[in-house]
Amino acid sequence: MNKLYIGNLSESVTPEDLEKVFQDSKISFTGQFLVKTGYAFVDCPDDQWAMKAIEAFSGNVELHGKRIEVEHSVPKKQRTRKIQIRNIPPHLQWEVLDGLLAQYGTVDNCEQVNTESETAVVNATYGTRDQARQAIQKLNGYQFENNSLQVSYIPDEESVQGGQQGPDNGKRSGYGSRGTPRQGSPGSGGPHKHQHADIPLRLLVPTQYVGAIIGKEGATIRNITKQTQSKIDVHRKENAGAAEKPISVHSTPEGCSAACKMVLEIMHQEAKDTKTAEEVPLKILAHNNFVGRLIGKEGRNLKKVEQDTDTKITISPLQDLTLYNPERTITVKGPIEACCQAEEEIMKKVREAYENDIAAMNLQAHLIPGLNLNALGLFPPSATSGVPPPPQGNSAAAAPYGSFGQTPEQETVHVFIPAQAVGAIIGKKGQHIKQLSRFAGASIKIAPPEAPDSKMRMVIISGPPEAQFKAQGRLYGKLKEENFFGPKEEVKLETHIKVAASAAGRVIGKGGKTVNELQNLTAAEVVVPREQTPDENEQVIVKIIGHFYASQLAQRKIRDILTLVKQQQRGGSHRQHQHSQQQPEDEEAVSQSQPPLQEQEQQQERRK
Repeated sequence: MNKLYIGNLSESVTPEDLEKVFQDSKISFTGQFLVKTGYAFVDCPDDQWAMKAIEAFSGNVELHGKRIEVEHSVPKKQRTRKIQIRNIPPHLQWEVLDGLLAQYGTVDNCEQVNTESETAVVNATYGTRDQARQAIQKLNGYQFENNSLQVSYIPDEESVQGGQQGPDNGKRSGYGSRGTPRQGSPGSGGPHKHQHADIPLRLLVPTQYVGAIIGKEGATIRNITKQTQSKIDVHRKENAGAAEKPISVHSTPEGCSAACKMVLEIMHQEAKDTKTAEEVPLKILAHNNFVGRLIGKEGRNLKKVEQDTDTKITISPLQDLTLYNPERTITVKGPIEACCQAEEEIMKKVREAYENDIAAMNLQAHLIPGLNLNALGLFPPSATSGVPPPPQGNSAAAAPYGSFGQTPEQETVHVFIPAQAVGAIIGKKGQHIKQLSRFAGASIKIAPPEAPDSKMRMVIISGPPEAQFKAQGRLYGKLKEENFFGPKEEVKLETHIKVAASAAGRVIGKGGKTVNELQNLTAAEVVVPREQTPDENEQVIVKIIGHFYASQLAQRKIRDILTLVKQQQRGGSHRQHQHSQQQPEDEEAVSQSQPPLQEQEQQQERRK
């Protein structure tokens, strides 16, 4: 969107005045300024120039005694649900921003925009136009940590371009202010040849060695690129004045490792020639979402890498993470060969974690129709590039779960958290739990302790599937952020869902087959306690223990089985056939839809 609206103008302002303002700041524009009473319009060559103009002028420039306001020009018919928030403090935590935005409605999507300003810029999409309008009215000029937020409409690209996908428009598709990893290769609209290409090797190098890595007229880095068959981005302009700069290497795992070794050798030689450092460690950047699995339970994975490679490895603390920096720094110390071996093992773990998450997300996307994974803030944006987009069409956009006028089924889940974490979840005067509830679109309550010395407390979450995904995801994230789990410990929680006592056998399966396959598929521990007395609603508990994605996948699979049971009981053979067509990959669930097997399982349960 290149057309700008310039507001809060004095009646005496002329086109020449505005031209001078733009020219003095070296901001490009095309055509003439269309000046009306109190406002004006102008076109910029592209969206990046438009963003520069907004950042440079809006609220910062005084013209004829009034501070002008500059924002994207959006006709009323294109004012849909999308807004842009500028001048956000760069160190602001995502959770705080989410809470602020959630006060005015349901946020379907929230993504950071790449700009050259020191403050952050975010695009947010609300559930309805009214919510977006209210957010603009309330947040424009809102004082946040000495920053005055600037909020304006931006058009929904689909409504402007007829659903055609436009260019990147400066959206930050990577990991933050340390530089933007590329999304595959130019024109990579087809399927990825290999999932590894989506995770670049990210190195952090001392600024003083960047020149040596690039070489005279770029000769050295061209040589590295040629020899390793890789694409290398040196983010020199990021974090001006910083002691270290990020480098992104895009290639196969072998190509990345070869490039890493060459860069490390150059840095060691430069340090020796200039006598600037006795030791040059290898520093790898990895998104925080993957670091827990790299570390492993009680640090076992990391210790094994250290022992196998004879290196010393440390990881930056969680406290260093901000809105602009969701990456952790992994520092490896040792000889060059040893550091390179460690890089191979570290990136192997990171890629495995990425691929497992993508697989889980793909399953979530199919198991929960219309689930908008990009809106959840749980993954680096690049990770969601592998997720198939939700079906297009107005009905899906209006009601992601409401196909054919149906409303999503409400679910109740009990999640058990450490008792000492209750205060952090509730927040001051209940603010955090209220914000979390608004963000997820779910009812969230904390049950009273079962005993005065209870070590765990039950969080009761009620809402449709997508709300469950959002609420539980943020619950896991909050516990990690507040250090209720150690830096080398992955968050694993126990979750209970209730099922009809008559359907418990279907979850267990013949000879425990179904529950065993559930555990193998999801990596979660699934337990149906045998000595249970059904409650007043003739329901029993199924326990699920695991990290967030494992738990979510297990919950969805169990709900899927329960849906089949209900369909059978209602005699809904036609709907059951439709479900089988939608999820042919779930052979176990489909095979269980046969009445003879159900009778066998129920008989076995009665014998037990």
